[in-house]
Amino acid sequence: MLLPKRVKHRKQMRGRTRGATKGGDYISFGDFGLVAMEPIWIKSNQIEACRVTMSRFFKRGGKIYIRIFPDKPVTKKPQEVRMGKGKGAVEYWVAVVKPGRVLFEVSGVTEADAREAFRLASHKLPVKTKFVKREAYDEAQ
Repeated sequence: MLLPKRVKHRKQMRGRTRGATKGGDYISFGDFGLVAMEPIWIKSNQIEACRVTMSRFFKRGGKIYIRIFPDKPVTKKPQEVRMGKGKGAVEYWVAVVKPGRVLFEVSGVTEADAREAFRLASHKLPVKTKFVKREAYDEAQ
């Protein structure tokens, strides 16, 4: 699973998930991409599940690019612990995703295969997604 090697601060505040993405909203490595349509926190195990699903579907063909990284720690206190006594320990890591963010890209595969792989991967994610092609972004820019 993905997590940072080291961080400046062990624990973070939750923050807000308003507005559109500030970066990562265009395809830069592959030919096809999977774009998030809603704001959400995506856990590291969900990213890994998508990666495994796509790589199994491609059967050693194509290249998968993961465009998000879980660098935000989420803490949790143990069950049946009284209130107070500080913040809980880090439970898992999340990637903060806002609408318009490209989550995954693939290259070296046909459009039909990319669509099917992203369809399978999107079932592992807690967010509505959209399939995009590189040409759609090239025309807009």
